[in-house]
Amino acid sequence: MNILVINAGSSSLKYQLFDMDTQSIVAKGLCERIGIDGKFTYKPQVEGKEAINAIDIPMPTHNEAIQAVLKALVDEKNGVLKSMSEIDAVGHRVLHGGQKFTKSMLVDDTVLAAIEECIPLGPLHNPANLMGIRACAEVMPGVPQVTVFDTAFHQTMPKSSYIYAIPYEYYEKYSVRRYGFHGTSHRYVSAQAIELLGGKAEGTKVITCHLGNGSSLAAVKDGKCFDTSMGLTPLEGVPMGTRSGSMDPAIVEFIANKEGISTSETLTMLNKKSGVLGISGVSSDFRDLDSAAAQGNERAELALEIFAYDVKKYIGSYVAAMNGVDAIVFTAGLGENSAEMRERITNGLDYLGIEIDKEKNAVRGTVDITGKNSKVKVFVIPTNEELVIAMDTQEIVNNLKK
Repeated sequence: MNILVINAGSSSLKYQLFDMDTQSIVAKGLCERIGIDGKFTYKPQVEGKEAINAIDIPMPTHNEAIQAVLKALVDEKNGVLKSMSEIDAVGHRVLHGGQKFTKSMLVDDTVLAAIEECIPLGPLHNPANLMGIRACAEVMPGVPQVTVFDTAFHQTMPKSSYIYAIPYEYYEKYSVRRYGFHGTSHRYVSAQAIELLGGKAEGTKVITCHLGNGSSLAAVKDGKCFDTSMGLTPLEGVPMGTRSGSMDPAIVEFIANKEGISTSETLTMLNKKSGVLGISGVSSDFRDLDSAAAQGNERAELALEIFAYDVKKYIGSYVAAMNGVDAIVFTAGLGENSAEMRERITNGLDYLGIEIDKEKNAVRGTVDITGKNSKVKVFVIPTNEELVIAMDTQEIVNNLKK
């Protein structure tokens, strides 16, 4: 079975084609600057097929982007399929499912309407996700489509984890609560960690650290999400590349009044100009911060220290919330690739019996970096959100055939 996985943004569209018989990527790429000048990249993962790198293709809408993807996939010379009929289904990442979706769903009118209802909760992402779904429906009529929600994995949280201490009526009227994000990633790596712990979810306590330009942590108890750091939006939690993370909410009004700007403008600043970029004044990229800190830039070093400190605090709070921990997992761009940041975060957690092996910590890939005397397992597990989307899509489509 061939599954096309789509991750649509407002002006971009990432795609991967999976052969689910081997769970391998056949081709992948990116459509950028949709609605502007259109840049198209295509990378076949088949020997003898040539890639296309950021060429100009008119893409006034997502429809033209999908058409460009399909044209490349079935190209006579460098395509990986003989015809579009070989695509059995399409899986879509959708940011926000609100409280309506606890699992992946086959797309129908009811699902589309529910995603639209969640636009106030995901105003930047949900409209783009809908554009991707509708574009595929128009260009590929009759091909089953499945939505996989970033928020679904976190729907197992107890009320004590997701209700905010504001008047309860705002939860009842407007669904204001903690939702959490990166759910597909947390779901994947926590399941992998449970396999490494013996394969039985019941009784396990795992803390997953999805660390990158956007970062979140999750407490996973018995294989289910118990708590997570992001909230109503992806702004809450630890500091990120450009997001502030959690802070005193009164800061919003204070800065708005002092600067003579609106609440919306203040929130834009907290989303796009804050985090490690705001602290350092250097970059939102942790690699740039490492370089700057190594050259003596004190604010870059401070940004790295604050980030590691906040991640460490969340780990400690989740250990307390779950009454223990069996494994800590590092994943995503920073979590997978920065041995230095993993060491910063785990340093000082020896009171929990956590220790890492510095030699193993320098190795890339899926690695058990647990120290010799550690009482808690520490894993580095590369995330694979696209594979999870493909697997859910395959399962739902197979169930249709029964």
